[in-house]
Amino acid sequence: MFKRHFFLIAAGVLLALMVVAAVLKIVFAQDGPQAGPGAGRGGARGQQVSEAVVGTRQFSDQIRVLGVARGVKSVNITSPTTQLITRVMFVDGQQVSAGAPLVELQAREEEATVIEARARVAQAQREYDRYKNLTDRGVAPRILLEQAETALATTQASLQAAQARRGDRVIRAPFAGTLGLTSVTPGTLINPGAVIATLDDTSSIRVDFPLPERYLSRLQPGTPITATADAYGEEPFQGRIELIDTRVNETTRAATARAIFSNPGGRIRPGMMMRVAVQQGQRQAVAAPEAAIQYEGAGAFVYRIASGQNGSNAQRVEITTGAVENGYVEILSGVEAGERLVGSGLNRIQPGAPISVAGAAQGQQSAAQQGARK
Repeated sequence: MFKRHFFLIAAGVLLALMVVAAVLKIVFAQDGPQAGPGAGRGGARGQQVSEAVVGTRQFSDQIRVLGVARGVKSVNITSPTTQLITRVMFVDGQQVSAGAPLVELQAREEEATVIEARARVAQAQREYDRYKNLTDRGVAPRILLEQAETALATTQASLQAAQARRGDRVIRAPFAGTLGLTSVTPGTLINPGAVIATLDDTSSIRVDFPLPERYLSRLQPGTPITATADAYGEEPFQGRIELIDTRVNETTRAATARAIFSNPGGRIRPGMMMRVAVQQGQRQAVAAPEAAIQYEGAGAFVYRIASGQNGSNAQRVEITTGAVENGYVEILSGVEAGERLVGSGLNRIQPGAPISVAGAAQGQQSAAQQGARK
């Protein structure tokens, strides 16, 4: 019983609120005409807006593509065999020269082979010396000296091979560069292909990027280019095209181009995403500030400041846009240079609405005061 009474009371309260809302709506509707004259006077003045004048500016024709930074030389240091590491002779981030020893692998068998090969060379040397002495004295035939000489050369070659195998147990830097991070320590069992460390020569950076085939006739090795990286905002890095691949990818219809950038201080790191822009010349075009352009779907429009009987009003004009550069938008059609546009607050303006250009009223008032003083 209590629940039924509660719902009846709630329904009554809701109905009363709806009646009050309807009454207030009627009252405010009746008051509307009384505020009309004042509103009309305010509306005649219109919303205050800033003015932007359509002009001409220089725009650059650019090819914009993405590429990945790589060291001019880059390699992963790996082991040619499965073996224990006995010595690590570098630290993370170290600058090394070409041929610098990095890691020594266990080489007990190779060391024993070198010792054995040296003993054989010593024995062969003694045999050669003995037969040479006997041959010089005419006691032994010369053929025995030649055989001893051959045996000596054979053992010396075996020693060099053993020393080379022993040298292979020391992994060296193939070129000068900077080592990356590593996790190997003495006692680590390393397998063929496992990365011991990375080595990069970052004195210069190469960036490979796709170049659409329609631009191949315009770009040649040596063409200057500009690139930016997300890590440094819009800061430009200057480089040049070094080489363009001889083949065009049949799927993407683009050839791979390689650019070289100087890298003082090693600021560009291998693996960074680079936004490459290739300049294709300068041209003059009609343009307006970005703030004066409103985009709607795939199109764009502006509000032209048009003069009417009761003052200025906003006239909507559809335009075709082109490049966007340094805060200005290229306008291909719709308006001409010298036309006045609404420069801000476009989202608050309706087509044909009265507007007041900032600075115009003050100018008119100053002119009136000067005329009164005269």
